[in-house]
Amino acid sequence: MASTARNVLGEPLAECCRKPLTGFYRNGRCDTGPEDHGLHLVCIRASAEFLEFSREVGNDLSTPIPEYMFPGVKPGECWCLCVERWKQALDAGMAPQVRLASTHISALEFVDLEDLQAHAVD
Repeated sequence: MASTARNVLGEPLAECCRKPLTGFYRNGRCDTGPEDHGLHLVCIRASAEFLEFSREVGNDLSTPIPEYMFPGVKPGECWCLCVERWKQALDAGMAPQVRLASTHISALEFVDLEDLQAHAVD
């Protein structure tokens, strides 16, 4: 079944990443639904600095957790990040780059489009 999700630009939601396979539903997209309590809405391109910041605030994205099909994120890779973690990083001056075409429109309930655009890579 094709997704009808939209991105923050109002267009069809584009894929974020398949290697590593990302998204709450592990479908490569930042789709969301009632089960996604973390709201994995923002497609980021991770940097070493962001991954270190995330680890320091209690969200280690670098260490693999095979039982959750989580390979660990490396610098340069894309990942569907929880929108509140992105906002936390933004407020700390550590926000990673964002792929707007792959960021779910629901992210706009938490962050401003202008802030996302300021960190856009697409």
